[in-house]
Amino acid sequence: MDNAVEIKNVSMRFNLAKERVDNIKEWMVRKLKGKGPSFDEFWALKNISIDIPKGDSFALVGSNGSGKSTLLKIISGVLTPTQGSVQLNGSLAPLIELGAGFDMDLSGRENIFLNGAILGYSKKMMQEKYDEIIDFSELKDFEDVPVKNYSSGMMARLGFSIATIVKPDILIVDEILSVGDHAFQEKCSQRMHDMMSGGTTVILVSHDENTVKRICRHAAWINKGNLMCIGDSDEIVDKYLGR
Repeated sequence: MDNAVEIKNVSMRFNLAKERVDNIKEWMVRKLKGKGPSFDEFWALKNISIDIPKGDSFALVGSNGSGKSTLLKIISGVLTPTQGSVQLNGSLAPLIELGAGFDMDLSGRENIFLNGAILGYSKKMMQEKYDEIIDFSELKDFEDVPVKNYSSGMMARLGFSIATIVKPDILIVDEILSVGDHAFQEKCSQRMHDMMSGGTTVILVSHDENTVKRICRHAAWINKGNLMCIGDSDEIVDKYLGR
C-alpha cells in the first residue's frame, strides 16, 4: 500500500445531554415515569476523507473544537467513528493526550515499563532501551518519583521518549509537545525529522504555525467538523489564518 492512513467518509456523532439530573432520586423518578434522558446530537466530524501517503509529514489545523483531536483519536483507535472507516498500514505510536497510559501513582521508572507493555514492547527490550529513554527525557533525577508529582512538561517528555524509542511506521502527535520548553521541543522536532528520514509517517496537531510549517509537508484544515481543504502546509496554514 502507498498510503499509511486511509480515512474514508468518517463522521463522528456525540449525544449531548439536554437536561441535567442532579441526584439518584430524580433519576429514579424520571425512569419510573418512563422518561429517558434526552439528547442533542452533535456532529464533531462530517464525512471526512483523507489519504496520507507513507513517509509523509501531515498536519491537522483548525480552531479549538474543530474536530482535530477527535479525528486523531479515531485514527488511533481510541474512538470508533459513527460512520466511515480508517485503515492503517503499519505500526502506530500515538501521543494524543498528556498522561495517557500513565499510572499516576507509579514512578517514572515503572511507567516506562507499563507504557512499553501497552505499546507491545517486551520487558527485555524496555530494559535494553531504558537508559536511552531516561537520557532523552532528561528525567534521571526523577525516575523514581511518582508521575503524579511531575509537571506537564515532564510527562510530555517521558511520553514522547517512550513512544519514539522504537521507530513506528506511524507517529501521531497532538498538542502535548507545546507544554515542553523550547530546547526540548527542538529535540523532539529533530527526532521526528530523523524518523521521517527513515520512512515514518508523522501526523501532527498544533496551533503553532511555525511548528506546522517546519515539520510538515502537507496539511488539512478542519473547521467545525468539515474538511475545508488539503495541500502544502504553508498554503493551508495561510488559508486557515486568512492570509
